[in-house]
Amino acid sequence: MKMFVDENIPNVTVQELQAMGHDVLDIRGTQQQGMLDDDLWSLAQSEQRMLVTTDKGFAAHRDEAHWGILIVRLHQPNEQRIHARVMAALRQFQERDWPGLSVVMRDSVQSIKRAP
Repeated sequence: MKMFVDENIPNVTVQELQAMGHDVLDIRGTQQQGMLDDDLWSLAQSEQRMLVTTDKGFAAHRDEAHWGILIVRLHQPNEQRIHARVMAALRQFQERDWPGLSVVMRDSVQSIKRAP
């Protein structure tokens, strides 16, 4: 699956996703690092990539056509907890499910919305 991970997703998650065979775009350490959210969204959509982030602002795009949005929102986030919630979401949904799907993973619950 093609994914774009926001800068707030742990490196361990990026490495595991790549080891699983996913095509993961991570702009950390590149000239694009720190890009504005609107530019990040545009890039993810133009490359047909699912977005993985902890930034709740991307939920504003949930009613648009998109390639998938996974938002991790935890009360006390740390690398292990973010990583665990990303992996749980990816185990729950197949690649074919993600286009148009928005998932918000919280501490113990999740919300799911499909774009019209």
